[in-house]
Amino acid sequence: MYAIVEINGQQFKVEQGKKLFINHIKDVETGKTVEFDKVLLVDNDGTVTVGAPTVNGAKVVVEVVNPLVKGDKIIVFKMKRRKGYRKRNGHRQQFTEVEVKSVIA
Repeated sequence: MYAIVEINGQQFKVEQGKKLFINHIKDVETGKTVEFDKVLLVDNDGTVTVGAPTVNGAKVVVEVVNPLVKGDKIIVFKMKRRKGYRKRNGHRQQFTEVEVKSVIA
């Protein structure tokens, strides 16, 4: 059984026991459970239910494993040739690591 769920504007395929790195969620602690109810599609052993836009009564329950995980550093470099213009900037995205406990459909 799996589901397609929208979390913070991004879509994820979730299954029970799977770990995900989602965009950082503020004010969560390790071990807390969070529910997401924007379930777009549910596949229950071959029976596919597609929402319009979401599936009624379906939700995904996740447990927070690590509330703040930093991603790899990305270097943003801008340059215009022959103009003496150079900008260098770094960025590290913040994520929250969660584990899917159950998919309720």
